[in-house]
This record gives sequence, structure tokens and C-alpha cells, in this order.
Amino acid sequence: MEVTRSRQKPDWLKIKVPKGKEYIGVREVIDRNKLHTICTSGQCPNKEDCWGRGTATFMILGNICTRSCKFCSVATGRPLPADWAEPQRVAESVKLMKLRHCVITSVDRDDLEDGGAAIWAATIRAVRELNPDTTMETLVPDFRGRKEYLEIVMDARPDVISHNLETVRRLTPGVRSAAIYERSLEVIGWIAESGIRSKSGIMLGLGETEEEVIRVIDDLRSVGCEVLTIGQYLQPSMKHLPVKEYIRPEQFEKYRKIGLDKGFRHVESGPLVRSSYHAEKHVL
Repeated sequence: MEVTRSRQKPDWLKIKVPKGKEYIGVREVIDRNKLHTICTSGQCPNKEDCWGRGTATFMILGNICTRSCKFCSVATGRPLPADWAEPQRVAESVKLMKLRHCVITSVDRDDLEDGGAAIWAATIRAVRELNPDTTMETLVPDFRGRKEYLEIVMDARPDVISHNLETVRRLTPGVRSAAIYERSLEVIGWIAESGIRSKSGIMLGLGETEEEVIRVIDDLRSVGCEVLTIGQYLQPSMKHLPVKEYIRPEQFEKYRKIGLDKGFRHVESGPLVRSSYHAEKHVL
């Protein structure tokens, strides 16, 4: 596999930064309703593009995570109490932004008995009630492998439920602070069994091999996962894991074709792909 071994970002990772009327409008709605987005907290490279198209990924349950994954720029620490007014604010923001499709994610809340599942369900139902024509994807944590809490979210029936593996099995302990590869696979399997569209994503460039990536693709298909996203890991700061490889676009395309050949309904694979990027296509 041909890779670029350099701290300088290659040309295929350089993007234009549009900041037009739509971008300003999205930012104003988010600020006015005191909401968080993974676009900002996660330092997503596609923020300006998505906001410029009038879309955003809402992050519920605050912006402080109880885990400290070595790839993620979201703040770690002691979160504030759950805000039960937040579901309605998210629903109202979706309406103000006139979204056809919305994506909702959250920090990990291991401090809460249910991992935040009740807030998750309340948010999904609030969005659905106020925006009956808007489709919805939820990117959920593993709820510490407690199926009864995941079922609270599944019972609210979003259109897509995603849970990211993030990386290959071998690298998981050094990349994800509390998650377990097999437990995440089990979570994705439960989602698939529920009949809700199941989805997962991984990052490349952390030192994985092609064989390991293909094994992830096989593992996800074995539990019924239907949608897969594959993108390039980008180091948020010097405190985070370094990029070991910049994977070329041709290799991402190879993985896309492999995933489709193995039976995935959708595979988004490219250097700038993130789990929620162009997520509206994954409902179809």
C-alpha cells in the first residue's frame, strides 16, 4: 500500500473554506440555542462545507466527555448535569434550519446510570414531533455494553443508528480509552437486529495494515452492518496520537469497492470522509 510519510498534509487533504450566508445562519442558530456540535468540538475539517450547505451534527449531553480517547479533541472531565431542556432546543433548531436530515451524536456519559439514553430518546422524539418530515441519524456511544439502555434509544426509532469502531482490532486499546472492539461489534449487531439502518466508521492512518482494514469490513458485515464510512485520521493537537500515514485517495477507493462487493448498502470512503458527512444519503 502506497502511503505518504510526512507531517505535511498532502494536496488531497487541502479544502476550500466557504463561509457564506448559510454558514452564518447555521452558526447563529447554534449559538442562539446554546447547543454544541461535533463539527466544532471535534474539529471536523468539513465544518465550513457542511455549515455552508445549511447542515450540522448536533452533540447532546454537553461538550465534556467522561472518556479520553487519544484521537478525539472533545474535552474530557466531569460533565455538567444532564439538561432536560436540551431536547426541545435541538428540535427547534432543526426546524429553524429547515433540515431535511439531521445527525445527532453525544459525548460519552459514563457518569450517568443509563449513559444518557433517556436524554437520547427524548431528543429523538422531540425532533420527530416538531419535524415530522425530517429524517434522522444518531451516532451513539456503546452504553458500556448495556443492551437495555441501547434499547431505550432504539425504541425511539431514528432512521439510522451509528456506532463507530474507529480503528482496527489491534490498535483499539491504544486509541479508544474505554471501548472494547468486540463490545462495539456487539452493539452494532443489536442495532442491525432491531431493523433500524446500522452504520459504523473507522479512521485510517494510525498504523493499520490493509489486511486489518479488510478484517474490520468483514467483522462489520458479519454482524449485519449496512453502512460504512472510512476517512483519514487527522491529529487535533500535539497531545493526540500522531498521524503515521496519509492514505492516498486511490486506496480509499479500493476500500470502497471492497465494502460494496462484500454487501454494504453504502460505503463512503475518502480522505475527508467523516461519519456524518453527506449522511442524508445513508437513509435511502
